[in-house]
Amino acid sequence: MTIDELSRLGAGWLDGTGEAGDVVISSRVRLARNLADVPFSHQADDAQNASMVDLVLNAGQNSTQLSKAWFFDTGDSEMSDRQVLMERHLISPTLVKRGNHGGVLVGEDERFSVMINEEDHLRLQAVVSGFQPLSAWELINSIDDEFSKSFSYAFDDEWGYLTACPTNVGTGLRASLLMHLPGLVLVQSIEQVLRGVGQVGLAVRGYYGEGSEVVGNLFQISNQTTLGPSEMDIIENLQKVARQVMDYEKDARERMVKDAQAQLEDKIWRAYGLLQTARVISAQEFMNLASAVRLGVGMGILDSPEPALLNRLMIAVQPAHIKRFAGQPLEADDRDVWRATMVRERLGESDSSN
Repeated sequence: MTIDELSRLGAGWLDGTGEAGDVVISSRVRLARNLADVPFSHQADDAQNASMVDLVLNAGQNSTQLSKAWFFDTGDSEMSDRQVLMERHLISPTLVKRGNHGGVLVGEDERFSVMINEEDHLRLQAVVSGFQPLSAWELINSIDDEFSKSFSYAFDDEWGYLTACPTNVGTGLRASLLMHLPGLVLVQSIEQVLRGVGQVGLAVRGYYGEGSEVVGNLFQISNQTTLGPSEMDIIENLQKVARQVMDYEKDARERMVKDAQAQLEDKIWRAYGLLQTARVISAQEFMNLASAVRLGVGMGILDSPEPALLNRLMIAVQPAHIKRFAGQPLEADDRDVWRATMVRERLGESDSSN
């Protein structure tokens, strides 16, 4: 499969299913792993990093989950190709910049993937739709078990799995939820809620994780502690706190209906109208307008578009994907025109099918 073909597919985690899909877009679990007696990626030489890619590809062939996975070589690809992979949340900004002697194995429907030679030798990831962190954990744990038959991991009886960054030592597990919280933003309670999240040991990040900004009222909430608690402790704590945040978001939405229903409906319908008619639109503007539309669908104010379409557009409107949609290099202003065209067409197709 080529990057162009991948960019036209809809990943499984975007299908809008799963519990609480109107608030939780996706659940992700990532495991950091390194091989014993091999320098960490940033300390290894080119030959060692190249050998690591070969080792992982061979192990993938022996895995029932990854034997038919696609491999994308970030060391032998253009920057725009790497950006497509990042926009699909398959590789990190770190691997986009690094590029050489790295890559990613991508499983069916993009539900799971394996980054090679990012910060660690391996970053195993599973992403599923909706509020299903336990399902994501079970999926990636099964792949980790298969890999452990091919590799001897760097592991210490006292410290657990050894990683390039000390913050990942222990389980090496990061579990996160991509949550849509427009109600809390609109009633101006988001800062208070996020402070509470931080006080119970969770981190809040932007759309692309650490170091990225919040767009479209989308927040990534994840564990900070990897050393000490077990994997199930981490998952259960995330689930407990996330349910509280979902309750706060539900209360905020009910408050808006009670106190300002006309203004809320006006905001939602205006956003939908702009997306249906705009001739020029930036990625950030799309994300913000789509947030209002997503809220309207979740609250029953709008009958369409389907959450799955909004989720897929969330990826498709990003710069590297728009370049693929256009089939040619584009300046920023031209991208905004192509983006608006694509959004109008896909929303129009959705309306005509209902």
